[in-house]
Amino acid sequence: MMHLDFSILIDAAPYLLKGLFLTLQITLVGFLGGIFFGSLLAIARLSTNRVYSTLASVYVTVMRSLPLILVLFWVFFLAPWLLGWVKGAGRPIPVGAHMTAFITFVLFEAAFFAEIVRAGLRSVSVGQYSAADALGLSKRQTYVYVIFPQAIRNVLPILLTQTIILFQDSSLVYVISATDLLGAASKIAQRDNRLIEMYIAVGLIYFVLSFTASRLVKHLQSRLAYGRARP
Repeated sequence: MMHLDFSILIDAAPYLLKGLFLTLQITLVGFLGGIFFGSLLAIARLSTNRVYSTLASVYVTVMRSLPLILVLFWVFFLAPWLLGWVKGAGRPIPVGAHMTAFITFVLFEAAFFAEIVRAGLRSVSVGQYSAADALGLSKRQTYVYVIFPQAIRNVLPILLTQTIILFQDSSLVYVISATDLLGAASKIAQRDNRLIEMYIAVGLIYFVLSFTASRLVKHLQSRLAYGRARP
């Protein structure tokens, strides 16, 4: 431990910040895309249409049963062939590590967000649907203006907790050579032969950001619980 040299972090800081920016991008895209498609899956699972319900259930079950790294490899290797087939190119069309990461996390997180949103939708009382119908709102307006705001509010802490997990899981993209925070640290560590220093630094960054976010989620959860308890 006496031979550790953390001064290399000064020169590595710009490269690490660039990697952190990609990590945050993946987290944001995965969150927004996951919420959007997850909400559609949640509605489909609650639908009385058996075809929609079954297809959504199968998708959610399959995605939640697979390791994220396997889905990452599937998209990385299969997406170029599918894109080439769709465009009739007759050969794989490169997608790139960054786009692979964005697609993978949207597809993967949608399954997890779908279950959270579905729980939120089921937490809204039936009377809210009846009230919206009495006001003459369409089904789309009922969901957009009445049901979804309440459902999201009810499960917001869980959604944000899943987002923290998404932030941590984004480190897996280094296996497809994407230069996220961990990927940037690994490249610098191998170049300068300073693995311990770089991995300690990256571990601290992940810890500080995740711990801070978890405290904010806990504070938000307390505020929401207080709001429900007020007369």
